Amino acid sequence: MKLLHLDSSIMGENSASRAISIAVVERLRETNPGIEVTYRDLAAEPIAHMTLDTFLALETGAEVQQFLEADVVVIGAGFYNFSIPSQLKAWIDRIAVRGKTFSYGESGPVGLAAGKRVIIALARGNVYGAGSPYTSYEHAETLLRSIFSFVGADVEVIIAEGLGRGEDARRASINGALAQAREMPQTYLVAAA
Repeated sequence: MKLLHLDSSIMGENSASRAISIAVVERLRETNPGIEVTYRDLAAEPIAHMTLDTFLALETGAEVQQFLEADVVVIGAGFYNFSIPSQLKAWIDRIAVRGKTFSYGESGPVGLAAGKRVIIALARGNVYGAGSPYTSYEHAETLLRSIFSFVGADVEVIIAEGLGRGEDARRASINGALAQAREMPQTYLVAAA
């Protein structure tokens, strides 16, 4: 089984999303000892933003090929200015490729990455979940779920939020997300194999 692990937070060692994505990968390694992991740090080695030349060459790009070859994709994503890091958006621009990850049929779009698992470790400074007065400001989880569902992938999101509400709240939220990552059910993990 092949796993692609991406991190995009600019926070380095202080990144909650990186800690959670690492916990997810560790859990997958426990359950699938022969797993082959490819790691990319999109903050340390950013991909250039989209240009016309890039757009015209998407079908032959290394990013879309790497995405298609992976059985599982684990993404660590920070939440900046109500959305995802621009480094992650630049990568997504290269994997949402007509004819490779989606097509259009008579009934509309068809995802071509069916069966692929995408696990997103998302960290947010405030609380944006259901029932929050800030729910309508949340454009990271919704964007990532939409994109990966559009290409046909099965999406799971593990969230640590309220990280900016003091050290106790930060610690409790990160610990809860780490526990969720470490307790991912066996049946979910082997389904991706």
